[in-house]
Amino acid sequence: MDSRRRSILIAAPALALGLMASRNAAAQAKVTEADPTGKALGYKEDASKVDTAKFKQFVKGSTCANCNFYAAKGATEGTCAALGARLVVGKGWCSAWVKKA
Repeated sequence: MDSRRRSILIAAPALALGLMASRNAAAQAKVTEADPTGKALGYKEDASKVDTAKFKQFVKGSTCANCNFYAAKGATEGTCAALGARLVVGKGWCSAWVKKA
């Protein structure tokens, strides 16, 4: 086996691990109200600030923390499956909200 091929075979697992780590880091990025996806879904970091005239489906008391797509990662934030498993604030809200079963 030539040295170039051996180098590739040795480096491939390390490269794969690096790519997986960067993917996980991107998935854990926090969604902001200015984020294109967050903006498209009307994401607000504070559900009390939702424009109820614009989002008529908003139900008083609905937050990310009581949404079916939310998985708590700490006391105040968690990941949202509807937003690509990215971090959101538990007291936030977006139009993808579905009551937790």
